[in-house]
Amino acid sequence: MPRKMPPFRADEVGSLLRTPPLKAAREKHEKGELSEAELTKIEDEEIRKIIRKQEEIGLQAVTDGEFRRAYWHFDFLQHLVGCEGYWMEPVAGGDTRVGFKGAALKPWMVRVIGKLGFSPSHPHIEHFKFLKANTARVPKAMIPSPSMLNYRGGRDVVSTAVYPDLDNYYADLAQAYAKAIQGFYDAGCRYLQLDDVAFAYFCDEDQRRMLRSRGDDPDRQFDIYRQVFNAAIAGRPKDMVVTTHLCRGNFRSTFVGTGGYDRVADKLFNDLAVDGYFLEWDTERAGGFEPLRLLPKRGKIVVLGLITSKFGALESKDAVRRRIEEATKYASLDQLALSPQCGFASTEEGNVLAEDEQWAKLKLVVEIAREVWG
Repeated sequence: MPRKMPPFRADEVGSLLRTPPLKAAREKHEKGELSEAELTKIEDEEIRKIIRKQEEIGLQAVTDGEFRRAYWHFDFLQHLVGCEGYWMEPVAGGDTRVGFKGAALKPWMVRVIGKLGFSPSHPHIEHFKFLKANTARVPKAMIPSPSMLNYRGGRDVVSTAVYPDLDNYYADLAQAYAKAIQGFYDAGCRYLQLDDVAFAYFCDEDQRRMLRSRGDDPDRQFDIYRQVFNAAIAGRPKDMVVTTHLCRGNFRSTFVGTGGYDRVADKLFNDLAVDGYFLEWDTERAGGFEPLRLLPKRGKIVVLGLITSKFGALESKDAVRRRIEEATKYASLDQLALSPQCGFASTEEGNVLAEDEQWAKLKLVVEIAREVWG
């Protein structure tokens, strides 16, 4: 049956391809040819357009497409109290922080330089208010999870002068996020998604080797991030739905990680206190649906990411329906939903497909969901 609360049977991860007028405006702004006010006006116009498009397609929850961001995560993190964004020094052989297959990230990072906190003046609160004011549907907010502040950089991006003891860092991080979540709630947000690629990266052997090489135990680090996540959302109001999205990398249609959810599924489903999970299952790199057998029998929803956001070819309805049926071998159909496996533009560059192809995929999600769940 249909769902009257999020996550919905037909849902989306959130980011959308930047439109040509928006791209042109951001380029002019970077060159100093367009003022902040002029850029905001164009952003507002383009966001209103994509809101209408999502509504026309039939999505019950809509986003701002992350149109005001360059990155899905750094734009939020660099505005936390105690954080700053910075350009990394060139690294011989290229940037190896993440290891995207066949693409290079801009050398931008965020580091902790002071005691962590959250300010009500964080720009993403105002961004959400604009979204909410311009749709009659459920406005969905997306922010990076707490783990994303130091997963990529480890100890090196957390000031030893401010936080000689990382336990204090993690405690303050959880509190900063708790204040952020309350800030979104006060702004009218009732559907919040915390994007966490780290949880999926813990399933990848290369990523686990990377963590060990810098002195972090992967299994312990997973537990630390899970505990911080839970502490951050523990005090959320009862009428606020919190989900998480796991991803194996999505920069310009490339990827980072490989490996099924088996290694983390038990703790992910039973010890992470979220209401729903957006999980990637568009390729064999994500493994099979077997980990769904560990999903609690009630209270949680898994949104199956079966439609790829990386390429434009439209999936077969029959093939997607068969995969949903396969997933029901391990979890009840009533605990499942459908979405693309990730956003269409985790960074402002976007994935290698056309806008029309993006909208066709979202429309397909809605059509299949109506056929499967009514």
